[in-house]
Amino acid sequence: MQMPHNALKRALAAGETRIGLFLGLADGYAAEIVAGAGFDWLLVDGEHGPNDLRTVLDQFQSLAAWPVEVLVRTPDHDPARIKQLLDIGVQSLLVPMVESGEQARALVRAMCYPPAGVRGVGTALARAAHWGGVDGYLQRADAEMCLIVQVESRAGLEALDEILAVEGVDAVFIGPSDLAASLGHLGNSAHPEVVAAVEQAIARIAAAGKTPGIFCTDPALARRYRDLGARFIAVGADTLLLRKAAAGLAQAFRAEG
Repeated sequence: MQMPHNALKRALAAGETRIGLFLGLADGYAAEIVAGAGFDWLLVDGEHGPNDLRTVLDQFQSLAAWPVEVLVRTPDHDPARIKQLLDIGVQSLLVPMVESGEQARALVRAMCYPPAGVRGVGTALARAAHWGGVDGYLQRADAEMCLIVQVESRAGLEALDEILAVEGVDAVFIGPSDLAASLGHLGNSAHPEVVAAVEQAIARIAAAGKTPGIFCTDPALARRYRDLGARFIAVGADTLLLRKAAAGLAQAFRAEG
C-alpha cells in the first residue's frame, strides 16, 4: 500500500491559491454535503467547533471519497493530541495562537518522528499507516506533514520573523478576529488598524518564502488579501452558511405575512 501524498502541502509550496471552508458542525454527513461544493479544502475545527478525536475521524472517513483536501485545526499545542490526530490519518494541521519561534519549533517536533521530532511510534494501531500496511510509512511520513501556524495576536506579530525562520512551518495563517481583539478592536476585524496589520503580515510572510493564509468572510476583502499574496484563504464556515440560509428563508416567508 502506498503512502498518501499531501496535495495541500505541494500546492502551497508551488504558490497555488487554495480556497476553503471551516467545518464546525462536527458531523460527517454535514461534511459530505459541502464536500462537492467546489472548495479546494475543508478544515475540521477542533478549536471553536465541538469536535473531538472521534468526530474528526468520522469526518475524515466521510470525506475520503471526495476530491477535496482535508485538514484539522487543533484546540491547542498538546503534542499528545497532535500524535493522535496524525495517527488517525491527519496530514495537515492548523495550530492556533502561535506566538514565538520556540512554539513553532515545538509544533514541528510534535509532527515528526525521532530523531527530528518526538512523535510516538505506533503504526500497528494507526489508521494513517493502514495498521502497518503502508510501505515505508515511518521513513516517509514526516515529508507529507503540513504545518500551518496561526498568528493572531500582537505578540505573534512581534515574533513573526522568528516564526517564519522555523524550518518545517509551511504556512502562516492570520486570524483576524483574535488579532482585532489583541489590538483593541474586539469584534471589528475590518478596523483600518487590523486590516493594515494583516496586509503587512501577508507581505512579510510571502517575502520569507512561506505561504500567507487568512480567514475572511467578506468576499471583497478576501479578494484584496488574495491580490496581496494570500494563498490559503478560508472564506466561510458551514455554521455561518446554514444559519444565514435558514434565517433568510424564514425572513422571506415572514415578510409575506
